[in-house]
Amino acid sequence: MFVYNDGMNEVEANGGHPPRIAVVSPRLPLDGAIGGAETLLLNLSRLLVGAGCDVTFLTTCSTNRDGKWTNDIPEGESLFDGLKVIRFPADGGRLRGLGDVECPGLIDHLTSSSYDGVLAGPYLFGLVMSAVAAVPGRGFLVPCLHDEDNAREARVKETFKMAGGFCFNTPEERALAIRLYKGAVADKPMCVAGFAMPDFEADPAEGRRLAGTDAPYIIYCGRREPMKGTPLIIDYWAAFRECHKDIDLKLVLTGIGNVDVPEGCAGSLIDLGDVADERKRHDLMAGAVAFCHASVNESLGIVLLESWLARRPVLVHASGEVLREQTKRANGGLWFRDFADFNECLELLLRDKHLSDALGEAGRSFTLDEYSPSAVSSRLMALLGVRGI
Repeated sequence: MFVYNDGMNEVEANGGHPPRIAVVSPRLPLDGAIGGAETLLLNLSRLLVGAGCDVTFLTTCSTNRDGKWTNDIPEGESLFDGLKVIRFPADGGRLRGLGDVECPGLIDHLTSSSYDGVLAGPYLFGLVMSAVAAVPGRGFLVPCLHDEDNAREARVKETFKMAGGFCFNTPEERALAIRLYKGAVADKPMCVAGFAMPDFEADPAEGRRLAGTDAPYIIYCGRREPMKGTPLIIDYWAAFRECHKDIDLKLVLTGIGNVDVPEGCAGSLIDLGDVADERKRHDLMAGAVAFCHASVNESLGIVLLESWLARRPVLVHASGEVLREQTKRANGGLWFRDFADFNECLELLLRDKHLSDALGEAGRSFTLDEYSPSAVSSRLMALLGVRGI
């Protein structure tokens, strides 16, 4: 951990150099690689750079788009937007269950280098658990923890025990960690930092143009898979259309993954694929009735924050505690338990534009207050003991 003497700045306290921090993540969300947790680690890295730290992002040579951790990016050092990145070959030979992937070269580098501290996440990857074990007591874990069976595995419990501190995304994630690991978490430094969201303006008219429709639409952006609840959104949307034949409600999807289109809905499901341009994605959100997210396993809804900055409400699954409570705190949307709830919520948002707009504006105010770069940076730096240089 970073402990500085009163009256000394960080450069003086570290022998004349800024604090050297390694950030460990399975992937860097570039070159086709995606992932909310990885995007979070990159976000925190940029905040540390902004605070004057010497940051190195340690990751694998894989985008893992094939699910096999193939090394599809050259190894070695590079520079991305002022951030030093070092890639090491992934070892995906043990891809069977907990741990997913190891990276021996990364761990060797970590143990042989004189980093002042290490920030590593998310919790469930073998290389992250190995990184925390390699620097016992000095590694801050960014767990992105879910309430799932893997969280109760012995190796995961040992990882939380060996971590020097924790950077959580939400109060619910922090409470879950304390509940699962008790003193291994409760007695150590921790913060609820979250994700830094710079403000932006989005154009709803441009969003509708990009979607290719003047009809109302709901939107989901991200990986299309059962764990994210995408099939449920599609099923509920199709059922809503069946119940309301007078409403031509479209469903817009961006992201990667297969989509099964219900019979009779092919012309109304607009699949735009992977929209890498952030501006376009934000415009699409701004043009929607609401952003729908049915995942029940999240540590923070980054896409909810984006939708709120685009001034649109969200519709989330009530069984997902993190997204539900995030929506409650923001007063930025509604939540559903079953199709009857979903139908009622969507009817209300379509019928009452004043309510829909008010929820979106409340969510925007919440995001600007709680997740501005300055707010998140302040919480992160307080945890690490970095005051800025």
